Amino acid sequence: MHPTDPITSTAETSPHGAADPAIPGSAALPNRAYTSYDDWLKERDTVIAQTWAGLGFSSDIAEPGSVYPVMFMGLPLVMVRDQHNRARVFHNVCRHRGMQLVAEAGDAGLVIRCPYHKWGYDLSGQLKTTPNIGGMGIHEVAGFNCADHALTGVRCDESMGVVFINLSGDSPALSEYLEPLLSRWRDLAGPSFDQQLIADTGEHGSMELVLNSNYKLAVENYCESYHLPFVHPDLNTYSPLDAHYNLTLDPLASGQGTRVYDLTRGDSEPLPQFAEWDSERLKTAEYLSLYPNVLLGIQADHFFVILLMSEAVNQTRERLQFLYADTAAIDEIYRARRENLHTAWCIVFAEDISVVEGMQRGRASPAFDGGLFTPLMDVPTHHFHQWFLSRLKQNTTRAVS
Repeated sequence: MHPTDPITSTAETSPHGAADPAIPGSAALPNRAYTSYDDWLKERDTVIAQTWAGLGFSSDIAEPGSVYPVMFMGLPLVMVRDQHNRARVFHNVCRHRGMQLVAEAGDAGLVIRCPYHKWGYDLSGQLKTTPNIGGMGIHEVAGFNCADHALTGVRCDESMGVVFINLSGDSPALSEYLEPLLSRWRDLAGPSFDQQLIADTGEHGSMELVLNSNYKLAVENYCESYHLPFVHPDLNTYSPLDAHYNLTLDPLASGQGTRVYDLTRGDSEPLPQFAEWDSERLKTAEYLSLYPNVLLGIQADHFFVILLMSEAVNQTRERLQFLYADTAAIDEIYRARRENLHTAWCIVFAEDISVVEGMQRGRASPAFDGGLFTPLMDVPTHHFHQWFLSRLKQNTTRAVS
């Protein structure tokens, strides 16, 4: 069985039912898509620039005046929370001499000041002060209008505790883009689930991992359950492979779900649940790779987001944050449960490191250049490949024309 034509998506398909004898062959991502620096930059400027990508967490810029610098596939950007509590993203360079404006996360107050010559920008990116521009003690010069030299903004919006960016500026609105996913999970968790999420910014609310691999391999690994009994043997004891189903959401995501999530596992106080969660599906949990770089998990008692920050063609930083359905969930009474969840997921995601990095090493081999897709187990992975390839072709053609 070889790489396949696009699979027309239904919401769920079982990876364990009857299969076609084979999936017709077509292209998969070649090795260079994981190893070439030039391809990595091309991908950023075509595939990723034309869609919504995760840049950071809303909690990174929790208060007005908060700033948070991010290197996004080689681009220096900075997230800012303005005085109206709106998230903003700018290219993190002073308009004067291109100095990086913000080097560390923190509170900028009302003005973001360049560390080089102290030019100052307000939280909306407008240039406000130009010390000594006309000589010592002379802060203005004829013909120079600060309004013409604001920071260069990047289109951004927020959803599910994530700050998303659209580098090209011409994608549909984020709410429209996410509609297939949000509609599905609003049916499961309630019509306002994405508005009520509470980020846990405490000791057990986050984790980070660095993978020596291309970020796309983390996307592929997360969206499929095929590896579950071999890589996650403990997880497979209480969430076995044969209880999972494939899930594809055109045109933006793929993943898997289970119907045996155990809300009461362990002896700590169970967490508050989403108040409007479908009572007939309390044991349902779903895990989606939201293309290109956001991994999501939803359960009746918690939600998590993983941002895949591509730091180099062969290096990815995973940032994970837990979110809950109620502020009560971060009270001290639930501390043990939050700690247990954090520990359990840390083990699962750490177990994935060796296989993701092993696939990256394998991309150096001329004996592999795309591989095979099995007709049942690799449906989500195949969906991601076809999403990527179609957009690479479409957007490269658009850039040339």
